[in-house]
Amino acid sequence: MTSRGPGKRVRKTPVERRHEIVTTAARIGLTEGLECITLRRVAEELGVQSGLVGHYFPAADKLVAEAFTSATMAELDGLLPEWPARPGTTGAQDGAEDGAQDGAEDPGGGAARDPLGALRRFFGLISSDDFDDVSRLWLNARHLSRYRPVLREHVVEQELLWCRRIERVVAAGVETADFRCGDPWAAAVRILVAIDGTSAYINTSEEHRAGPLTGVARAVAETELGLPAGALEAAAG
Repeated sequence: MTSRGPGKRVRKTPVERRHEIVTTAARIGLTEGLECITLRRVAEELGVQSGLVGHYFPAADKLVAEAFTSATMAELDGLLPEWPARPGTTGAQDGAEDGAQDGAEDPGGGAARDPLGALRRFFGLISSDDFDDVSRLWLNARHLSRYRPVLREHVVEQELLWCRRIERVVAAGVETADFRCGDPWAAAVRILVAIDGTSAYINTSEEHRAGPLTGVARAVAETELGLPAGALEAAAG
């Protein structure tokens, strides 16, 4: 019986390597800021030569933009899983999202859909400290997008996608008579603006404003959806 020598390093496929690079850059962007994403920094994190990262991303701006999308998309999927489009919803992103939805599981894990429960869960999650890094990332990206056209395209795409997710849940709730809303898209835009607005102080005086701002976005959503105050609060326990 022959003995094996030291194991050989398994060569990753281009798809695997590219995904690894983007995921690593996204982690740096979330924890330290998009400005800290450089080809050299990502290479150091991965233990490879910077030339390898540059092979996949000759321009660092492209890596920054894809890292932003990777981080925010993963967060959105955790906060508010995709719902199928309802008649009457807008079509700006339908092609991409409907394609991704083919064969996907029900957001409720096979259970009957519950629009009210989905939004209660959503607002509960975004009000936790776990959402702070994503709030900082959005603030960071919107500032940098003024100077980085590639990043700006990704920011706009993600803004529309987040609005679409909210819109579809709202439309589902209107259909089940849980919500009263004449324009789910407009309501979704205003809800997202309220979320972003309350996150604007995350890097500065957030600790002084947290109390007065607690529940603002949720209250806006309740008004938009014709719900009584407190209807979107997560149940205790």
